[in-house]
Amino acid sequence: MRTGAAAEHSGYFHEAVCYASDEELLAVVLPFLTGGVAAGEPTLVAFGERNAALVREALGPDSGVSFLGGGDVYARPTAAIRSYRQLLAEHVAAGAGQIRIIGELPPSAFGPTWDWWARYESAINHAYDDFPLWSMCAYDTRSTPAAMLADVARTHPRTAMPDGRHVPNEGYTAPEAYLRENRPMVPDPLQADAPAVELRDPTPAQTREVVHEAGHGRLKADDVEDLAVAVSEVVTNALRHGRPPVRFRLWAGEDRIVVSVDDRGDGPSDPYAGLLPTRGATSGGLGLWITHQSCNHVAMHRGADTFTLRLTAGNPHFTA
Repeated sequence: MRTGAAAEHSGYFHEAVCYASDEELLAVVLPFLTGGVAAGEPTLVAFGERNAALVREALGPDSGVSFLGGGDVYARPTAAIRSYRQLLAEHVAAGAGQIRIIGELPPSAFGPTWDWWARYESAINHAYDDFPLWSMCAYDTRSTPAAMLADVARTHPRTAMPDGRHVPNEGYTAPEAYLRENRPMVPDPLQADAPAVELRDPTPAQTREVVHEAGHGRLKADDVEDLAVAVSEVVTNALRHGRPPVRFRLWAGEDRIVVSVDDRGDGPSDPYAGLLPTRGATSGGLGLWITHQSCNHVAMHRGADTFTLRLTAGNPHFTA
């Protein structure tokens, strides 16, 4: 049985909370959480340290609310979806009629990797829709840029207000449409220079070797190996499903490695490619899913006659 604003809803009830003060945040959060506990629903908070402490203090001891490690949950978009789906499935298997979660993205999400977190916020409207989930995503309007808040309105069907209202977002865009939009790929400053390595129609083994050579002594061994696996998947997909020629380029900086792979194909047809494992034979789906779990950032772009994937291991830095 569903309760609260989601009482008549089937599937995922997804809301944004856009607040300008601690008081506004608590005005939304506290009724949401205490209502869930009163209804006997699993009620969880995935906030960073500051806001988690704020909510703990306001709730008092023995509140019945569970607190998750916000930074751990939101390591990478694909990992967050995988973890949450497992968590939701466990609660449903235990008999939950509704699950309440309020969370916030880590500060790192509001930098150069925002594009894939915006895709995450859109994709979860589909990824969680087979669960009785009511979730709220909190955004501080004092520190979140206006362009990002515009994406928030487009990826959340509604907004929860401090006065208790639940307002539909007029700009909401269904994920099948939002995820197919071709956003510009913001360049990494390293790409202003010629690549350290450029290969045409390389084998996956060649690209793995190049990544290992470039990463040795620059990044942690695990990060280098993850990038090598991701690059191998991307090149394999381009050779199998794209159109030649396939071009591999690598740039190396002190704290990161950037790899770009492009071909003359159209890229994956599945709008959720990378964020969810593709079922069936849609090209590029599983390889991209692995890639999104292996890199610190993945960007995709369809040009006039070229599809490009850019992978970053280390600390992403993009120019405006």
